[in-house]
Amino acid sequence: MLHVSRRTWQMGIWGFILSLVMNLLLIACTPSAPPATTSSNGGNSPSPQDSPQSTSPATPLLVGAAASLQEALKDITPLYLQTRAEQKMASQQVDYNFAASGAIQQQIEQGAPIDVFISAATKQMENLQQKDLLLAGTQRNLLTNQLVLITPQQSSVNLTDFSQLVNPEVVRIAIGEPRTVPAGKYGAEVLQKLGIFEQVESKFVLGNNVKSVLAAVAAGEVEAGIVYLSDAKNSPQVRIASIAAPELHSPIVYPIAILKTSKNPTAAIDYANFLETLPAQKVFEKYGFGIRQ
Repeated sequence: MLHVSRRTWQMGIWGFILSLVMNLLLIACTPSAPPATTSSNGGNSPSPQDSPQSTSPATPLLVGAAASLQEALKDITPLYLQTRAEQKMASQQVDYNFAASGAIQQQIEQGAPIDVFISAATKQMENLQQKDLLLAGTQRNLLTNQLVLITPQQSSVNLTDFSQLVNPEVVRIAIGEPRTVPAGKYGAEVLQKLGIFEQVESKFVLGNNVKSVLAAVAAGEVEAGIVYLSDAKNSPQVRIASIAAPELHSPIVYPIAILKTSKNPTAAIDYANFLETLPAQKVFEKYGFGIRQ
């Protein structure tokens, strides 16, 4: 039978206690994960120097833009995001609301959370300015465009001028609603200047934006339509019959501005500025837009 002395037993107990204390100290001294960076707004958000993998997405940016800008802006977005990543800026989600400029204006007036507005005419932007809804110093002209007469690519109706819309073989003319769609307003001005508006008004098939007009012509639902060059240039289903002379309509200008109610004005301004850089301008030109000098 093994006998253990009292001293030996006490030394064993103290050794066990000392070993336990050392293990606890070792665990306490082990480095832990660094705390999240606290932003100036009091939340836990990454600093601009963090890598894209370690950052959390910023507040999404909502851009309300004229329907005619849809393809160009969707091509520009990845270029914008790539530039932010290269500059080690926080990732930024960009969402779009494409519609007629008049419709977007109404949405903004009713409180839609839009950060950036790009209109296809100055009227809608001026209306918002008069109601003090734009962030001071951010409104400027961004692009220009041209107005064209189009027909279905396989159409048997051979049109070469707007004045031929009075011809009996032209039964239906797709055009944007002039009161809310800038392209429709410009088209009505052309027809009025040519003195044929009253003669062809009964032929109108009104669209709620320029893309719906383009779609009607591309599908062969009408004999002719009036859209922007940027729309027609990139649709193989339509043929450009004529380009309206600039003196027949108001200047086609696309203004841009940041909304006063924007919840992310810094990112909104950064995005708007990027649209004036060379990479963005090249995309706009590819789609048929003119760069406002």
